[in-house]
Formats: sequence, structure tokens, C-alpha cells
Amino acid sequence: MNEITKQFIRDNLNADVPTLALKKAPVGTDVSLALRHIEARQLLKKKVPSWSDNEELVFPARRSIEQCSSEATAQYKASLLQGNTFADLTGGLGIDSYYLSQGFQQADYAEPQSELCDMARHNFSVLNANIKVWNQTAETFLNHCDRYDCLYLDPSRRDSYGRKTISIGDCTPDIGALQELLLQKADTVMVKLSPMLDISQALTALRYVKDIHIVAVENECKELVFILQGGYVGQSTLHAVNLLTNQPVISFTLDMERDCPLRLAETLCTYLYEPNAALLKSGCFKLPAERYDVLKLHKNSHLYTSNTLIPSFPGRVFTVESFAPYHKKACQALLSDLTQANLSARNFPLSVIELRKSLKITDGGDVFLFATTLKNGDKVLVRTKKTAF
Repeated sequence: MNEITKQFIRDNLNADVPTLALKKAPVGTDVSLALRHIEARQLLKKKVPSWSDNEELVFPARRSIEQCSSEATAQYKASLLQGNTFADLTGGLGIDSYYLSQGFQQADYAEPQSELCDMARHNFSVLNANIKVWNQTAETFLNHCDRYDCLYLDPSRRDSYGRKTISIGDCTPDIGALQELLLQKADTVMVKLSPMLDISQALTALRYVKDIHIVAVENECKELVFILQGGYVGQSTLHAVNLLTNQPVISFTLDMERDCPLRLAETLCTYLYEPNAALLKSGCFKLPAERYDVLKLHKNSHLYTSNTLIPSFPGRVFTVESFAPYHKKACQALLSDLTQANLSARNFPLSVIELRKSLKITDGGDVFLFATTLKNGDKVLVRTKKTAF
């Protein structure tokens, strides 16, 4: 990349890319390359800030950036694995390869797209990362490689038409079909899958799953990370993780959740608790009540309540101001001074959009409304404010 193109990128880092594409660039500017890098660095600004700020790095087209891990999730995965030898069989942009490799003496990157391989070689050199790049598919690499301590895969979640896919069998490579070979080649296999994937379906497709990490970043579920170990026959342990918060990691097995007694509240108490996105995705609904000494509102209402403040609860905490049965007269009294509020519906027959239309309130403000169902089946509207502690 020449200096004129680099300066053009510096001068337009915050520009709207489609608008910028219509403007005349200085003579000598590689406009196509510049626009790609401006868009990439904008996308990576929050996702991978240390890479976005490094103007010596080069970046591919948008699709590879959209699927790549964030810096936070890559660092979390890296904290789970250490050893001597490691290989990333679906290298892509190389974010995971770079961070995971730091826990190993030897690291390899395999990727079928030659353009991505060229970029990875350049970027790893810039970052002083000793990672060997192989322009091969995961299957080809596996058929010729030595044994590793750990293998990592992030299958492509796009079909041949570019449409997003979720199920394991529709991704490339198909981890279900490869798992026996993977575990012949490594002691441990880590697989990143879509946060939309049903965990129980994944456990049906995959064997030897020792751990499942449900990874959210600031309450947005980003990844499901499965760790397979050859010959493992015990129960899988699930870990609900909400990164960039001070919330604890919640670890449990499905049997622990199944056998936990259901603790229900007779009515709403002083505080209302909403679990974080990772905990909700994990299916851990009864255990939080037991572990944090709170009560569930209804067996299917994944909201909790207590009279004593539990600031360590893994989610958001609200102070209950008032609540009322969901019917017109009661709602009018509850909302008489409101024109806007943050609205959630949990185990309730109406959607948030339908509720907004019915209640005639817009989104925003300091008030949080929860439409939900109590133990006795009553449908209620709960008015709260976020709890400061």
C-alpha cells in the first residue's frame, strides 16, 4: 500500500464509505483498497480495537470481518487452552489464531482462500506472531498433519449462495462428520458455533463434549464454544459468561438444573432481576434462584425477585416501584405520567411491539416496564427503575 493511499485512509477513517466512493480521490490513491480498509477498520473499531488502530495491518472483504471473533471473545477462548502445539483449521482473518497461539509453543493456521493466507502472513509478521500459514482446507490439512495438543475450528456459517446457516451440518467444514478424525489428531478440539444454535441439538450431533461456553459480550450473546476431548464420557459442563462486565461465570450441568427445586415467589418483592443473555441462552433457569437466594416469578417467567438486594446476581437488577394487573384501567393508573419507557415482555401473550401500540408509549427514558406472568397465572405490568449499587 503506497503512502498516498495510507494518507487517504487516515483522512477518511470516519467517513461514510458509500458517499466517499462517489468522491474524487487524490492521484495515486488505490481507491478500491482504501475503501475496503476504511470499512474494515470501522467495523473492527469496537470489535478488535488493537487491530483497527494498527495501520500496517491489511484486511479482507466485509464477510470475513463479520464472522471473525471479537478481541474480547478471542482473549477469553485463549484463556481456556494452553499447551505445546496448536492449529487453527479455519483461519479466516486470524484473530482467533493470533490470540490462541499465545498459549502454545508452535502454532499453525490453515485457510483455503489464498488471499486470506497472504493477508495472514503479512499481519502475523507485523504482529510478531510466530504462526505458520497453510493454504489448505481443514480436511486436507487433517489428512497430512501431525498430532497436536489442540485444534480449533470456526466453521463458515454461509451456504454456497451466501445465506447464513446455523446447524452444524450446514456449516463448512461439517464438524459432526469430522469429529472422529479431529480427535485422532488432537487431545482437545475447540469449536466456535453460532449463538443461535440449539445447544441440545449440538449435543446430539457432537460426541465427547466436556465443556460448553456460552459467551456474551456486554449482554449480547456472541458465540457458543464447545470443547471436545477424546474418550470423554461425563456430563458436559455449561459456562454462562458475560464479558466486559463484573458479572460472575455461572457453571452447571444439565442434571444440576433439572434436579434443582423450583423456588417461586407468591408475589413481587422489592427487587426484580433479569438474567444476562448468556445465562438465558444456557437454559439455566432454576439454579439462579437457589444460588442467589431469589425467587422465580413463574416456572416459565425467567425473571426473579427478592426483598434483599443481591448485587452479584448475573444480570440486570431493578427496583420495583409498582405493578398492576394487565387490564386497561389498571395500566392507565400505572402509566399515567409516562410517555416513554423501556419495555420487555417475558412469558406474556403480547409482543413488545404489540404492547407499545396498546400502551401508547415510546421507547426510552429511565423507567423499565416488564410485562410478565406471576406464579398464579396473573398477567401483570411491572414498573421499575434500574438499581444503583
